[in-house]
Amino acid sequence: MNGGTAPSAAAATPPHRRLPDFLQSVNLKYVKLGYHYLITHLLTLMLLPLMAVILLEAGRTDPNDLRQLWVHLQYNLVSVLVLSAVLVFGATVYVLTRPRPVYLVDFACYKPPDHLQVPFEEFMHHSKLCGFSEDALEFQRKILERSGLSEETYVPEAMHALPPQPTMANARAEAETVMFGALDNLFKSTGVKPKDVGVLVVNCSLFNPTPSLSAMIVNKYKLRGNIRSFNLGGMGCSAGVIAIDLARDMLQVHRSTYAVVVSTENITQNWYFGNRKSMLIPNCLFRVGGSAVLLSNRGADRRRAKYSLKHVVRTHKGADDKAFNCVYQEQDDEGKTGVSLSKDLMAIAGGALKTNITTLGPLVLPVSEQLLFFATLVAKKLFNAKIKPYIPDFKLAFEHFCIHAGGRAVIDELEKNLQLSPAHVEASRMTLHRFGNTSSSSIWYELAYMEAKGRVRRGNRIWQIAFGSGFKCNSAVWHALRNVKPAPNSPWEDCIDRYPVELVDGVPTHKPQQ
Repeated sequence: MNGGTAPSAAAATPPHRRLPDFLQSVNLKYVKLGYHYLITHLLTLMLLPLMAVILLEAGRTDPNDLRQLWVHLQYNLVSVLVLSAVLVFGATVYVLTRPRPVYLVDFACYKPPDHLQVPFEEFMHHSKLCGFSEDALEFQRKILERSGLSEETYVPEAMHALPPQPTMANARAEAETVMFGALDNLFKSTGVKPKDVGVLVVNCSLFNPTPSLSAMIVNKYKLRGNIRSFNLGGMGCSAGVIAIDLARDMLQVHRSTYAVVVSTENITQNWYFGNRKSMLIPNCLFRVGGSAVLLSNRGADRRRAKYSLKHVVRTHKGADDKAFNCVYQEQDDEGKTGVSLSKDLMAIAGGALKTNITTLGPLVLPVSEQLLFFATLVAKKLFNAKIKPYIPDFKLAFEHFCIHAGGRAVIDELEKNLQLSPAHVEASRMTLHRFGNTSSSSIWYELAYMEAKGRVRRGNRIWQIAFGSGFKCNSAVWHALRNVKPAPNSPWEDCIDRYPVELVDGVPTHKPQQ
C-alpha cells in the first residue's frame, strides 16, 4: 500500500513545491569558481585558527614570564647581535639581488593620414594594373573579403603610386614617418626629454638599412652619446615582446633611467609582385603601423606609470625544420621576393602556444587551476585513463587579452583553444578590422583599444601574446597600476564610438558610419 501511494503523492505535488533537480540545475562553472576561491584562500583559512590560538595563549601569559624572557635575552647579548647581523645581511642581499621593477610610463601608436587608406576596390584596381594574373587577383579578392579587415586600413605612399615605387628612399620615408610619428606623441604625452633616454630598442623584421633604424632615431632626436641602442631585425611579428624583454634586462643593469622600445614593420620594399598564392597573403593582411613604449626603472615614476611588467616568457621552435620554414622570405620562380606562409602555420603556432603557456601557467595561474592540471596529468599517466588533458582557465589569471592580430585564423584558434569569450578577443578583432596586421605593434593598438573603451582598471592583469617567424611564441604580462583613462592621442580617438562592429565570417553586418 505504502509503496504504491508514494509515487502518486509525489505526482500530485504541485511543481512549485518540488525540490529542484540539482544534477540538471547546478552550473558547473559556478562550482569551479567556488573551488577556485576555496583553494586560493585555503592558506588564509588554515592560518586563522592558528593565529586565534596564538593570541589566546598570549593573552594567558603571565607578565612575570615576559620579564624573565627579557632578562634572559640581556644575558645572551652575543646571540642577539649575531641574529640581528644575520637578519640585516639577509635583508641587504634580498634588496640588492631582487629584480628591479619595470614600469610602463606610457605608449603611443602611429595613426596614418586618411589619404593612405586603401578600400578593397582600389586595392584590386592597383593589383590589376601591376600585372597580377587573373588567378592571383581572384585569390587576393577572396582573401580580402574574408580577412576581417575593413576598408580603412593603410598602405604606404609608395604603394598608392602607379606604378608602385618600392625604392630605398620611399622605404626610409615610411620608416621615418611611422617611427617619428609615434615617438613625437610619446615624448609629448610623457614630458620626458629625449636626452633622458638611456636605452633604445627598435625592432623591424624586413627593413634593415645602414645606418640602422635605431641610428635614425638617435640622429632625429639627438639622443645622448652613451645611449645603449639596439636594432632587432628578421624576428617577425613577435619581436615587440622580445624588444620589451631586452629593454627590461637593460633596465636591470642600468639604474634610474628610461628605455624606449619602438616596434614597426616596413611595407614599401616588401610588397610581393608575383603570383605564388602562399606569398600573396601578406599583401592582403599587412598594413602600416608602429608603436613607441616608454619604460622606466625609476621609483619616482611608479605614481604616474600605467603598468608594471610582471613576466616575459619566450618560446623558440626554430630547432624544428617545419617550424623554421613555415614563415620564410624567398624568391619565387620568377625571381620576385616575398614572404611565403606554409599550410602548416596554424598547427605549428598551436604547438608553440602549448609550450609557451606550459611555462607561463605556473607563473600566473591560481593554485586551484594548477592542482586541477596536475591531478589530470597524474591520472592520465598512472592509470592510463582516456582523460582529456585539462586546459587551464586563463580567464582566472587575466582580465584582458592582447592576441596578435595576425589574421582571423589566429584569433579564432586562440579563442577556441583558450576557451575565451568573444569579449576577450574583441580588441584583437577590432584592431585587425580597423588597422589590419601591423605586425609586432598590433598588441599595442589592442591595448590602446581597451584604454579608449575605459576598460582597464587598477589591479587588472593584461596578457600580450604574439607569434613570429622562426618560429616563436612570446608572452608579456602587465599589471595595471591605476585606472587608465583614454589617451588624447590614441589612434582610436576619432573612431572608438563606432566600435565594436559585428562581424560574420570576417564581414561586418553593417558598414560603420564615417
